[in-house]
Amino acid sequence: MAFTLEIGERAPDFSLPATDGRRYTLADFDGSALLVVFFTCNHCPYVTGSDEVTRATAEKYRERGVTFIGINSNSEQTHPTDDFDHMVERMRVNRFPWIYARDRSQETARAYGALRTPHFYVFDRERRLVYTGRGVDSPRDTSKSTVNDLDRALSELLAGKPISVPKTNPIGCNVKWEGRDAHWMPPEACDLV
Repeated sequence: MAFTLEIGERAPDFSLPATDGRRYTLADFDGSALLVVFFTCNHCPYVTGSDEVTRATAEKYRERGVTFIGINSNSEQTHPTDDFDHMVERMRVNRFPWIYARDRSQETARAYGALRTPHFYVFDRERRLVYTGRGVDSPRDTSKSTVNDLDRALSELLAGKPISVPKTNPIGCNVKWEGRDAHWMPPEACDLV
C-alpha cells in the first residue's frame, strides 16, 4: 500500500478540533459538492507564501459548493508556533475562508499520507480522491508561478471533465513528525509522480 492516498480511494474519516471552537468529522461536509482537505501549518514559508492564492481559489469556488479544510498536523515540539493557540491567532488575523483544524496525534496525517505543507487532496461528491499534490508550482513565491494545479483540477471537475493532471508532487516543508528530526520522513513516503 502506498503511503499517500491513491486516486479513487475514499477520504479517511477524522474527528478534529478547529479554531472556530467546533469539532469536525468527514460527515460535517456531506452538503459540499467537493471537499478540499489540505495539510498546512502556521510557519512554513511555502504555506505562508501561497496563502493568498489558496484564499483566492477557496473563495472562487465557495459558491459552487467547494469546501476547504486545512489541517495542521505538525509537532509543536519541533515547531512551537504550530500549536493550537497560534492557529487561533493566525485565523483571527488572516480570516482565511476555510476551517482550520488541529491533528495533534498526527493520525489524520498518516491516514491521508500527508507529505508536505501544503499538500492538497480534492475529493468528489462520493468523497473519492480525484486530485492530490501541490496547489501551485511556486508556492514560496507565487509571483513565479506558471500553473495553479488546484484551480485547474477544481475547474475541470466542476465542468464534468476528467482531471487532466490528477497527481503532482506537493512542494513545501515536510510534515514535522512527533519525536523525529525536523526533516524526517516516514521511510515509505515517496514522490507521487
